[in-house]
Amino acid sequence: MRSYSIGRAARLLGVSPDTVRRWADAGKLPTHRDSGGKRLIAGTDLAAFATALAADSGAADEGGEPYTSARNAFPGIITAVKLGDVAAQVEIQAGPHRLVSLLTREAVEELGLAVGMEAVARVKSTNVHIDRT
Repeated sequence: MRSYSIGRAARLLGVSPDTVRRWADAGKLPTHRDSGGKRLIAGTDLAAFATALAADSGAADEGGEPYTSARNAFPGIITAVKLGDVAAQVEIQAGPHRLVSLLTREAVEELGLAVGMEAVARVKSTNVHIDRT
């Protein structure tokens, strides 16, 4: 079974290493130590925690998050908006992920999308490729 360092787990979860350490210290995320004393997180434990974390943050709440059938949500900041006559391209940096969406110019204008705004890219697809690292 593969184990992950605190830093690698933080990158995969999109948080800081300090946040992962706090979760581990609070008993929310199990860790073990290797022969050198380095804290590690079992891959199965990290996967379960990531799933639970996403489920906790994915539901609509008093903060106004919408209910949606698109389960893959990437909150981030808009880094580029390119407007054409009919179409537009919007780029969002969501943690380590750069997402690019092609949509109508009208939709961009109605939503008032601009560089520096917070936004959530939601992905719903019937064709998703997965690369093993």
